[in-house]
Amino acid sequence: MPNNHANMFLVTTNKSKRLIQLSFIGHVTLEDLERGGQDIAELLADWPAGMRLLGDLERLESMDPDCVEELGRNMELLDRNGVELVVRVIPDSTKDIGLNILTIFHYKKPPRVVTCSKMTEAARILSL
Repeated sequence: MPNNHANMFLVTTNKSKRLIQLSFIGHVTLEDLERGGQDIAELLADWPAGMRLLGDLERLESMDPDCVEELGRNMELLDRNGVELVVRVIPDSTKDIGLNILTIFHYKKPPRVVTCSKMTEAARILSL
């Protein structure tokens, strides 16, 4: 049967707020992350240093285990482009996909990381 659910890794930006949002929706595959990684690289080509990142895992159902390396590559790309603050929205702690551990290994200069259970809390932290 075909899967009628939206599954994706979506990259959006708000340059005036120096904000990149990564949304994990449904079941995320390696192909989703690879496409999103290309989007991140293109967006960062003319992005000023000092960016902030909002990782939205509210709608994440699951992620393929083979996504770990690509997540690390995306973190390294963000690190090279000067990410200063990472705010993650993870309402269900069982859906935490090991991002804190990946952060240790893939950021040379670890950004400040805040994990929230609700998007409203993240918006407050990011002054949105």
